[in-house]
Amino acid sequence: MIMNLNFINNLVELFQIQEKNYKNQDFLFSINKDNSFNKFSWNDVNKKINSLSRFIQDNGIKKGDRVMLVSEDRPEWLMSDLSILAIGGITVPNYTTYTKKDFEFIIKDCEPKGLIVSNKKLLDTILAASDLISHKFNFIICFDDIDHELTKSFSVIKDDKLEDVICTSDRKDPACIIYTSGTQGNPKGVVLSHGGILANCEDAKNLVEEINIKKLKFLTWLPLSHSYEHTVQFVQISLGAEIYYCSSVDKLLENIKVAKPHILTAVPRFYNNLFNRMQVNANKASKFKKSLFYKTIELGKKIFLGKKLSFLESVQNSILNFLVRKKVLQNFGGNLKAFISGGGPLDQNVGLFLNALGLKTLQGYGLTEASPVVSCNPVNNIRIETVGKIFKNNQVQIAEDGEILVKGENIMLGYWNNSDATNEILKNGWLYTGDIGELDNDGYLKITDRKKDIIVTIGGDNVSPSKIENLLCLSDKIEQAYVHGDNEKFLSCLIVPNQKEKVLEEEVQNIIDQVNLDLTVTEKIKKFKLIDEEFTIENELLTPTLKIRRHKIKIKYKNILENFYKN
Repeated sequence: MIMNLNFINNLVELFQIQEKNYKNQDFLFSINKDNSFNKFSWNDVNKKINSLSRFIQDNGIKKGDRVMLVSEDRPEWLMSDLSILAIGGITVPNYTTYTKKDFEFIIKDCEPKGLIVSNKKLLDTILAASDLISHKFNFIICFDDIDHELTKSFSVIKDDKLEDVICTSDRKDPACIIYTSGTQGNPKGVVLSHGGILANCEDAKNLVEEINIKKLKFLTWLPLSHSYEHTVQFVQISLGAEIYYCSSVDKLLENIKVAKPHILTAVPRFYNNLFNRMQVNANKASKFKKSLFYKTIELGKKIFLGKKLSFLESVQNSILNFLVRKKVLQNFGGNLKAFISGGGPLDQNVGLFLNALGLKTLQGYGLTEASPVVSCNPVNNIRIETVGKIFKNNQVQIAEDGEILVKGENIMLGYWNNSDATNEILKNGWLYTGDIGELDNDGYLKITDRKKDIIVTIGGDNVSPSKIENLLCLSDKIEQAYVHGDNEKFLSCLIVPNQKEKVLEEEVQNIIDQVNLDLTVTEKIKKFKLIDEEFTIENELLTPTLKIRRHKIKIKYKNILENFYKN
């Protein structure tokens, strides 16, 4: 049922309106190992939210108190989030990949009074962290049934009261504190309001409605502790959608075939891996199948870029729709209407490739501090070189130095316990994003650089390392890359080769030479070294949102990097 979210007071009210609209219709689905489903109706979810929120309230949680939520993606996540919000609490989502040190920092920073956690392993890590600073929780709820004296099992929390808990929060009240991934140092707690998320949902809902499907299906697999997926769950509620939860990242492609989603949200790394995997598979196929695949790409690119096909090409393209594109679509369940990419820059070659195959790929732009989406490409007018049109509920202005500034209800209330950092990024209501960009005449935003990640060479040239890293990683021989050269004479690079193949230095040199052909003199890679260890969340060289931690890599590989510049 279509509604205007600009007139809703809080996120719980949004859910309660939709629950009355859909009642006993299926809502949340968890996918079991045998690909069967556990289903929850809107009414089932509402009952659980009411009993959970009363339990939380009975354990001393009042408006403004923080509750940590640490879990993999599953239906209980959304129920818990709404239960915390229902009594005016503030949800603090945390990544399941956090270390004891990470949990210690966050517990110390926001002093949560309650904890909702999925399993015993995570619980033990969090309690070990809280013990280090003598922090006690008023209550602990665990999704798994475990034997622990401090813990209440999620499944046993029930009551017989029929009335809904009424959330008294308004649009200006905080809904959650989402900690940034800490690419430059310690994470900062971004405080997002009910109204900020609702404003973002209103714009996202309008974008998705262009797809014109009555009963949309989504597959949730990105961590719900990520601001992108966290807001998407409320977009899903506003659309009355069915939500399927991926059982594990390892089973993603299998779960896609089972859930048959209409829309899949993902970060650029997913699409890069898809791009590489498809090409590898095509190159392994018979000569005939390989030629069909690449002919599909060739004609699809021409169509996407608005070039006219000849009569013969039109006939060929119609045949390829059936022979290639239809089969590709079946690999994603057969219903897919759009991939949505966010959380970092999507390489144009990857976007063009996927769109040419008939997989509509919409790149958007945002940041946690903006709840998080600022712009996105519309379904029926994709411009691959841009991050789309500005969402109506926020304004964008380009500063004199090219920095993108954003203003609107979706902008964060500030950083938790950090007024200095807040004042640095929020000025006169404008959010200083740290990204460099430009707006075209049709209102499409293009990101041209990143202020914080810019390398300034000794000659004063500004270089974007992520642009070069993305180009290198388009090769299936290269898993990851780190480009270095701040205050140096030239750029160097650390390369993590594809672990599944024996990659030789000469092969990597050839790839770098090819990439260098399309780069300016100051962007060219002069020296590189292959390293064995992958950048991962566990070794703290990747953030939980899969961005590389430049400062950590720089410290770890200090000797190698310095040797690049010795005469």
